[in-house]
Amino acid sequence: MSENAVKKPLNKGRKNREISIAWISRVSILAAIAFILMLFEIPLPIAPSFYKMGLDEVAVMIAGFAMGPWAAAAVEALKIILNLLFNGTSTAGVGELTNFILGMLYVLPAAIYYQKHKNRKGALVGLLIGSVSLAIWGALLNYFVSLPMYSYFYGLPLDTIIEMGGAINPLITNRFTFCLYAVLPFNLIKAAINLAVVLLIYKRVSPLLHFKK
Repeated sequence: MSENAVKKPLNKGRKNREISIAWISRVSILAAIAFILMLFEIPLPIAPSFYKMGLDEVAVMIAGFAMGPWAAAAVEALKIILNLLFNGTSTAGVGELTNFILGMLYVLPAAIYYQKHKNRKGALVGLLIGSVSLAIWGALLNYFVSLPMYSYFYGLPLDTIIEMGGAINPLITNRFTFCLYAVLPFNLIKAAINLAVVLLIYKRVSPLLHFKK
């Protein structure tokens, strides 16, 4: 066997290890950024104060666009884990679980679409697909899962939570209208802001995240 034949698999193995280390490093950095951004979440006046909006999904979306859906899932999961480790939970884990599921439902459709259409139009269409997914699934998840879980773990009657929404918007009178007039617009606003930020900064930061062949 020639010396070159031996070097080829060695070089290939070394290159694969370098890519793996680089992948882990980039995912870890983006997860840390997402976690920090979570610290600056703010409520919106259209929903009760336990619904908070932040820009943490920007870091997750950038991971999905630059490195693919698996990277996005890893950043999303690590972000939640870091938040639990450093801040604990004030929602018995309900908020964190909802945040993770909705993050995946928002980022994965966008990232998967963008992997097949890697241009500005593809990014915009992907983000719009993700936004629609977040809006629809966010309302359904809150209606069937999150609101009942908040009620159970907080020891609050569901009617009390709905009244909190009704105090903001008199059109909110039951669980359906809560999701329609509070959760749905909240997620649409969140998606629109994240969309604008991702489109603004992605091309500037993506060269730092791509792997050299």
